[in-house]
Amino acid sequence: MNLKAHFSRFLGAEPDRLHFAAHSHHPWPDVSFEAHQRAWLDASEMMDDKWDHIFGEVIPDARTRVADVLGLAYPASITFGPNTHSFLLRIFSCLEPPVRVLSTDAEFHSFTRQSRRWEEAGLAIVDRIPTEPFDTFGERFTREARAGVHDLIYLSQVFYDSGYALPDLDHIVSSVPENRTFIVIDGYHAFMARPMNLGAIQDRVFFLAGGYKYAMSGEGVCFLHCPPGYGPRPLDTGWYAGFGQLESGVSQTIAYGGDGSRFSGATFDPSGVYRMRAVLGWLESEGATPSHIHEHVISLQDRFLAGAPALGDLFVGETAQRGNFLSFRSDRAGDIYQQLHERGVITDFRGDRLRVGFGVYQDAEDVDRLLDVMATL
Repeated sequence: MNLKAHFSRFLGAEPDRLHFAAHSHHPWPDVSFEAHQRAWLDASEMMDDKWDHIFGEVIPDARTRVADVLGLAYPASITFGPNTHSFLLRIFSCLEPPVRVLSTDAEFHSFTRQSRRWEEAGLAIVDRIPTEPFDTFGERFTREARAGVHDLIYLSQVFYDSGYALPDLDHIVSSVPENRTFIVIDGYHAFMARPMNLGAIQDRVFFLAGGYKYAMSGEGVCFLHCPPGYGPRPLDTGWYAGFGQLESGVSQTIAYGGDGSRFSGATFDPSGVYRMRAVLGWLESEGATPSHIHEHVISLQDRFLAGAPALGDLFVGETAQRGNFLSFRSDRAGDIYQQLHERGVITDFRGDRLRVGFGVYQDAEDVDRLLDVMATL
């Protein structure tokens, strides 16, 4: 698979730059530029009437494309928003504090910061299971989940700091004995990076992700899949939550949609939905499924690992347990990142972890160029 030519605007902006941070800011394909223009033109041509078009055509089509990727039977279970944090707050608002939470020590900053603040305020009690060692994580996390004492379970499908991918998400979900427990899967580093099918657990889990990383759609477009019956009336609510079919005819009662719209917020910039819709449509037209994308990335990762100098300890060596980036533990992570950056190579680091990301905009020649640069460090 070679989709590099479809990123001419991003790659052409600085032709000598090597971008290996797809897990952070993924380059956008050219089709997203046209979609962004379309959003502007629709606004100019329709003005206030654009919302009929957005809610009547753009959002339903984007929902269907996301649902197809996730293996969901009902696209209406999906709602869009500007970021995943707003969805987290809305989910939390459905629960009575203090909320007993089960999570891990490797969640992204958004959840980590917020959950610690909840603890400070006495609104939550959080049990964090260490992800390392990875070979026993599933067993250790499942054991805690089986206890049935938690109101909310929150964990990533691919962990942002290591690239470790959960081997059996369905098993972890099925181990939760209490149907009342909310289960939230952070799929940001998995969506459009690894093949997945939520069909078996779609009635049990919330799933959130967005466009900034492997969906290649930029900031401001995130989505939440909402399982039926969980959180029918979030306390944190915006006026978009009343757009769906209203369940109450009592005027004194705040009405909510019965589908995913019940977790909607308020007015946001819809251009991101235009971009995501266009990108997912383009990938479908190219026959580029998440499985194909992941296979392409793994081939690039293997080529890189075969020739890379010593960068530190690789967190995830097994291909089957790896996301679309490599993470190395090294006391020199920041120094290596800086030296690469000065040579026009974009990676990133978090503390003692150097992360190198791969995507469909790269080919074997790019990997070889990266290896040549690393030989000069």
